[in-house]
Amino acid sequence: MPELVKKCPECGGASLSWNRDRGEIICRDCGLVIEEKMVDFSQEWREFDSEDGEKRRRSGAPMTYTQYDQGLGTEVGQKADLLRLGGKDRNKFFRLRKWQYRISTAIERNLKLALAELKRVSSYLKLPKSVEEESARIYTLAVQRGLVRGRSMESVVAGALYAACRRHDVPRTLDELSEASGIEKKEVGRTYRFVTRELGITILPSNPADYIARFASALKLSAETQSKSIEILEQAQKAELTSGRGPTGIAAAALYVSALMHGEKRTQREVADVAGVTEVTIRNRYKELLDELDLESEIKKTKKKKKR
Repeated sequence: MPELVKKCPECGGASLSWNRDRGEIICRDCGLVIEEKMVDFSQEWREFDSEDGEKRRRSGAPMTYTQYDQGLGTEVGQKADLLRLGGKDRNKFFRLRKWQYRISTAIERNLKLALAELKRVSSYLKLPKSVEEESARIYTLAVQRGLVRGRSMESVVAGALYAACRRHDVPRTLDELSEASGIEKKEVGRTYRFVTRELGITILPSNPADYIARFASALKLSAETQSKSIEILEQAQKAELTSGRGPTGIAAAALYVSALMHGEKRTQREVADVAGVTEVTIRNRYKELLDELDLESEIKKTKKKKKR
């Protein structure tokens, strides 16, 4: 029985009965019909396994932007099914399949190819489903606004994926998008800025701390080193050292300093390779952190402790 009605408004009695067939709530003491024409939203069947439930369910899969028709369209049979038919029927349905493809719009044909490429790049980068769904939505909007015209499909896919990663705080660099899609880094960045500007998508600057876990895992550093590097980044943000600098470079430098403090020596070359930046960038950010945050004294202290 619904929990909204607890007492009869007429006699104040709490003895209420719920008639499921009629959709009514009746007071047993005075006979007043308190509620009527109630809709029962519960399931009208019982299922004992997943297969039994699938047979009785009347709803399909949820809508998704990762399919060109958002999962609402239908197709004229698959080839494997059509081969079982007789000669005339088989030819008839093959012609129907051909015409179904021919009468599809240019946008639908573009989405079929682009979303397949999007899924491939997303799988290569091991992105979560939420990012894949968001990037497919951004690409669909870009196609509908005519933003793909004059640009390669792959570059717009890469730009949409990078925008979705930034919106969901999933740390992926332009270098990684460039490697996965086969498009130059500059072109991915240019397309990303164009698409976000034209679609009015607001994206906050990426936080260097988001990259710490990935870099530390690749370099096999301890949890203490990770937490210390995040502390260093917080100090750097207060000192305004992060503004105007690449998030990956300063994150890698903070991790490098933290590794030195905890005696987990990693070369600048190793850190640079993992972060996708140059050794010069690591060296410059490292010097800035030491000079501005006075971290050199802490490194010396750790070295003295280890000597003892």
